[in-house]
Amino acid sequence: MPMDARQAALALFEKHNGTLKTKQALTLGIHPRTLYQLRDEGQLERVSRGVYRLASLEPLSNPDLATVALRVPRAVICLVSALDYHGLTAEIPREVQIALPRGTRTPTIDHPPIRVFRFTGEALTAGVMEVDLDGVAARVYDPSKAVVDCFRFRNKLGMEVVLDALSRWRDRRIGKPADLLHYARLCRVERVMLPYLEAML
Repeated sequence: MPMDARQAALALFEKHNGTLKTKQALTLGIHPRTLYQLRDEGQLERVSRGVYRLASLEPLSNPDLATVALRVPRAVICLVSALDYHGLTAEIPREVQIALPRGTRTPTIDHPPIRVFRFTGEALTAGVMEVDLDGVAARVYDPSKAVVDCFRFRNKLGMEVVLDALSRWRDRRIGKPADLLHYARLCRVERVMLPYLEAML
């Protein structure tokens, strides 16, 4: 394998924050043989099927979230995964929970496990933050929206998780009650949330 082809490929990875999907790499002119040789030599690591990263980089702080963000860029990290990102839960996520528009195809990802929740209208678009996960652009709901979404899906998550998130949100003072009420109206859970807000805030 010519050294210049490998060096050029590594330079392209560096230019793209060290991570590329196979399709991106091929589009940029990296030959499949070069890609797999670099992987076999240990200069690239396979993060997930079709996603490669420079092995010289620091380990990902949120590898599951970063992988999903790369594989499904339109997804928004939501519910317990968003709570975990913001430090608002004691739960250890066993899957990455993502929001996608109703009617879109469920992505196929071998790892990490994902769970798709369907959102529509402003419930999908409101409160989305653009964040950087070790050089990977990702979308996650802000803390207040994440808490409100948990009320919306309380029957699937359990009220213990939901109330713990609300309590942590209050204790950390990372939003205003008006933010919760705004999102509660958008997501049509204002009537459900109000008694808890009055009791806790």
